[in-house]
Amino acid sequence: MATKPPAGDPVQDAPQVAPPKHAAAGLPAIGHTLKIAQEQMGLVRTTRTLLKVNQKDGFDCPGCAWPEGEKRHTAEFCENGAKAVAEEATLRRVTPDFFAAHPLADLERRSGYWLGQQGRITQPMYLPEGADRYEAVTWERAFAIIAEELRALSSPDEALFYTSGRTSNEAAFLYQLFAREFGTNNLPDCSNMCHESSGSALVETIGIGKGSVSLEDLHRADLIIVAGQNPGTNHPRMLSALEQAKASGAKIISVNPLPEAGLERFKNPQTPLGMIKGAALTDLFLQIRIGGDQALFRLLNKLVIEAGAVDEEFVAEHTHGYEALAAAAGDADWPETLTATGLTRAEIEQALAMVLASERTIVCWAMGLTQHKHAVATIREVVNLLLLRGNIGRPGAGVCPVRGHSNVQGDRTMGIFERPAPAFLDALDKEFGITSPRHHGYDVVRAIEALRDGEAKVFFGMGGNFVGATPDTDVTEAAMRRAALTVHVSTKLNRSHAVTGRRALILPTLGRTDKDVQAAGKQFVTVEDSMGMVHASRGNLTPASPHLLSEPAIVARMARAVLGEASTTPWEEFEKDYGTIRDRISRVVPGFEDYNARAARPGGFTLPHAPRDERRFPTTTGKANFTAAPVEYPRVPEGRLLLQTLRSHDQYNTTIYGLDDRYRGIKGGRRVVLVHPEDAAAHGLADGAYTDLVSEWKDGVERRAPGFRVVHYPTARGCAAAYYPETNVLVPLDSTADTSNTPASKSVVIRFEPATAG
Repeated sequence: MATKPPAGDPVQDAPQVAPPKHAAAGLPAIGHTLKIAQEQMGLVRTTRTLLKVNQKDGFDCPGCAWPEGEKRHTAEFCENGAKAVAEEATLRRVTPDFFAAHPLADLERRSGYWLGQQGRITQPMYLPEGADRYEAVTWERAFAIIAEELRALSSPDEALFYTSGRTSNEAAFLYQLFAREFGTNNLPDCSNMCHESSGSALVETIGIGKGSVSLEDLHRADLIIVAGQNPGTNHPRMLSALEQAKASGAKIISVNPLPEAGLERFKNPQTPLGMIKGAALTDLFLQIRIGGDQALFRLLNKLVIEAGAVDEEFVAEHTHGYEALAAAAGDADWPETLTATGLTRAEIEQALAMVLASERTIVCWAMGLTQHKHAVATIREVVNLLLLRGNIGRPGAGVCPVRGHSNVQGDRTMGIFERPAPAFLDALDKEFGITSPRHHGYDVVRAIEALRDGEAKVFFGMGGNFVGATPDTDVTEAAMRRAALTVHVSTKLNRSHAVTGRRALILPTLGRTDKDVQAAGKQFVTVEDSMGMVHASRGNLTPASPHLLSEPAIVARMARAVLGEASTTPWEEFEKDYGTIRDRISRVVPGFEDYNARAARPGGFTLPHAPRDERRFPTTTGKANFTAAPVEYPRVPEGRLLLQTLRSHDQYNTTIYGLDDRYRGIKGGRRVVLVHPEDAAAHGLADGAYTDLVSEWKDGVERRAPGFRVVHYPTARGCAAAYYPETNVLVPLDSTADTSNTPASKSVVIRFEPATAG
């Protein structure tokens, strides 16, 4: 293997590597936060902005969907939240002169980190067919181009309307309304790539595709199982909730192929003692093999039943399918479970003892459970465990899928879904006098296939970085280039702006930190957090440019341009006053009655949740459903490892804040692959050597990610890890979860080959 980075790769880096950390946050987090914030915003702007993050009279952090409590700290943000705010509130600007100096070919070769560091986009930009660079364009011309392309389609279903989870409730509602009035349910969104598996499993088992717990429930739990999630990097404010739960006597089990510093010890930067000493969080670390979670929970369910620890009254009154689950669980096998999980019998028995000792159990999870072929079945098995013990609809207990994007859950509530419920469409049609299409639209994977196959011709992205976030990078980029028009509503540059259709538009929008003033005065928007709380978000900064439009304004003006006088929807009224949007939402979406008044209250309001609030389960059986799918786990051929893609600490989804992963000991680089020292030795991979990662899939197509530095790391045996989006190229487009069709980015079979130039 090579010992130096391959020559000629323009995005190659050569990181420094130190041992991983065993504690998260503390003084280093404060120092890093202030450094990045001041570099992007300056001292005065940093102070003015960060003190408004997540406050009741401030703006919602764009970093993640973790909820805020009733009592809030003056600094109600985490390190990564501060980075997200700094990136948006930056003083750096991307003007038309920038695009004149950087043709498309130049942008295409730049890294995502470089693109994001250039700053806020100040004007609408247009790439004409055959041109080599973007040029400034008026808003009127931009909307005329969109209307021209959409009206030229032979079917509305040749258009794709993608949504990022940062889109507000108001903008999301208008966006889906426009798409359906236009005539399509092609509304793929970022949920398709992350928690779609959670929604699929939860709708089937408890009747609602959302978590059933509140922040207060976490504080009251006896046992919290954190499976396939790294809150230290992805949801740092969750560590405060876990710290409080521990102080109240809770036990925590961490289930993860990687040891994570945040789950080992949390040094709370908001208290002097916390910064110095910190709190140990995990009581039991189960270092599971990638994809072995379903087998683990199935065996636990068997053992709970054998121990006579089933809540028989709850099961009899509120559940369906217990006998089938009990029979399937009875077949759970110790040797197979130990093979699937890589755990010891003693570890599983210790976990069982903690489950049996707990009257109030919460299971939290994220992408480590949702991005496998058997992801939906795994989450169903998690629900089985909670149902057996009566732990849904009980204070301090329940399901807790932890969402990433700050309003990804709200977007789905507002109707951003390619498979909408008939009742939602009926209410929408009644309110607006339209006829929404009833056939299902395309999710993310199907949307890429439609572009690839010429079935879709226009792509419109409301936020996000579709090209950077999606699987099978080469296939996705080729598919996007087949489009007649690609449009991206954005605040900053990303990879999607460099991979375009024949024509392309960049539409710059206001961010969460920006003041939003319309004809009716200053506006606010609303978001829904990961636990079903809806609250207002009010920006306080002067926008980065006078040429920016808000997301609701962009949708409203596009709708007027495309639908014309045939539409009786009051788009102009919606743009002037977002309160009129909320009035309509209140009559279409259950739980949003008296929306304007409730949203104006400090702290917002909680949406109803029948399983949590009433132990009522709106499923097809009218009860919570046990399920009994066959146990699956990845089988890896000899001489191969199983790769999971993940984030670094200086990263939020595809947004790269910096090139360090402080907790894992990586500094100054991203092209690294974490491999257990014994696995590395078996593959002849010295620490510091460079290798190519090649994924193997049944289609026989070679997918290669070149030039990765090998890092010996205490991963689970047989498993490896590397950052996305650099390794998205290795994830086959048709390697997806059953039922949810979510890309299986956590179970990629790879081999190692000598490093080549990129």
